[in-house]
Amino acid sequence: MSGVILQRLAVCCRCSCQPPPHNPCGATVFRQSGCAPLRVSVFRNMEYFWRGRTQNNRELVESLKQNGSLRTNRVADVMEQVDRGLFVPPNELPYIDNPMPIGYNATISAPHMHAACLELLSGHLQPGMSALDVGAGTGYLTAAFGMMVGKEGRAVGIEHIPELTHQAIENVQRSRAGPLLASGSLSLHTGDGREGYPAGAPYDAIHVGAAASEVPQALVDQLKPGGRMVIPVGDIFQELTVIDKAPDGSLKQWGATSVRYVPLTSRQSQLGHN
Repeated sequence: MSGVILQRLAVCCRCSCQPPPHNPCGATVFRQSGCAPLRVSVFRNMEYFWRGRTQNNRELVESLKQNGSLRTNRVADVMEQVDRGLFVPPNELPYIDNPMPIGYNATISAPHMHAACLELLSGHLQPGMSALDVGAGTGYLTAAFGMMVGKEGRAVGIEHIPELTHQAIENVQRSRAGPLLASGSLSLHTGDGREGYPAGAPYDAIHVGAAASEVPQALVDQLKPGGRMVIPVGDIFQELTVIDKAPDGSLKQWGATSVRYVPLTSRQSQLGHN
C-alpha cells in the first residue's frame, strides 16, 4: 500500500523541541520519547524530480543516503539487494522517490517511506526474528523483511486483493528473496490484514501499509512482548505511529512523522463495491 511523508515543521510530541534553523538537505527532524531525534529526510517538491531522476536501484539507494532517508548501512544494503524495479508495474518509473499505482486502487509507497519504516523496524528485524507485513501489495517490504530476518527467521505478507498476492509471489520469486520463498521462510497470503495472520504469531515486527482510524486490536495481540509495530493512524490527518510492547505487555506509543496513506479498509471498499 502507499505512503509518503508530509514535510512540516517538526514539534516534539512531548515537548516543544524544534528542528535546526537551517537544514540544507530539506530534512525534517522529529523527536520521540526522551527527545532522541529521529531524522527523516525527503524531497517534497518537483524540483528534485526535474533536477535528475535516478535511473536504477543503486542510484536510488545512493540518493536516499544523500538526502538522509537512509541512516544505517544495514537498511541501505537490503534496499540495494531488493530491486524496486521488480515490484513496480512495467509502465511506471520505479526509481523515482514517489508512490506508484499498482492497480486495484492500491499503490506502492515512495522509496523514502520504505526507508523510514525499515529504519524504525531494523532492530526488530534481526536474523531469526519474525515479521508481518500488512497490506503487502506487490511484495517489496515483505521481501526486504525476509532478507533482514534471514532463513532462520520468518517474514509473512498479507494482502486482501488475491491478484496482488499472486503478483507479489511472482515478484519475490524473481528477486534475491526468492530462495526464502522457496524454503518457506517467507510467505505471502490473501486475507484481511486488519486481523493479522494468527498462524505465524507472535511477531517481533509488524508493519502496516495503510492508514487505520484506530490500531486494530488483533495486531496488538499478535505483537510479541519486546516487539514493535509501525502503523499510520488517522483519517484526514495521519501520523506514522510506533508502538512498542514491553516484556510485561504494556504499550508505549509515539508519532514519528506526518504521512499520507490510503485507508486500511475492506477489499470491497477498496475496489469500490460498497
